[in-house]
Amino acid sequence: MPPYIKAPLSDPERYQTIYADESGSVAAPTAGLHFTRELFGKLESKGIECLFVTLHIGLDTFRPVSEDDPHKHTIHREYGIVDKTVTERLSIAKEEGRRIICVGTTPVRLLEYAAQVSGETLKPFRGWVDLFILPGYRFRMADGMVTNFHLPRSTLLMLVSAFSGRELILQAYNEAIDRGYRFYSFGDAMLIL
Repeated sequence: MPPYIKAPLSDPERYQTIYADESGSVAAPTAGLHFTRELFGKLESKGIECLFVTLHIGLDTFRPVSEDDPHKHTIHREYGIVDKTVTERLSIAKEEGRRIICVGTTPVRLLEYAAQVSGETLKPFRGWVDLFILPGYRFRMADGMVTNFHLPRSTLLMLVSAFSGRELILQAYNEAIDRGYRFYSFGDAMLIL
């Protein structure tokens, strides 16, 4: 559980995605908490292909950036896996001009890291990921993402700001506050294209 959740959950499975199948992560990929089997069915009925990767989230994901210059922050390492089937399907999607929408910052980091170490053609990946995505980063894989509203000074907030631009994210956060959206793990989510 993230450190900001103090009360015990009556159902511990509530803090788990429906598609999790490997032990190793210390926290759930919270954007995925919004997805149900019914929603996956609806997506697939519209021809949306759902692919899955593994990234074992570490506790440092909740550690705020304390340096004034975020470039001096040491990002946490997390272990990730992108298998051959996923890399092949993603490569075909890119070739066909289809969008890759990641559910959460976790798969964004993993796919972007895998693309960096692969070179020109995306290859299967298994290893440690320590990619810190800051504004100015050039995204190669992610064309969109579903993400929760993140804590200030978090690496996750910096990643979504790099993806969409700081001003647009600030505008989205202000609207979320004005409309009473919930933040963090069990909060609301946004789709960024």
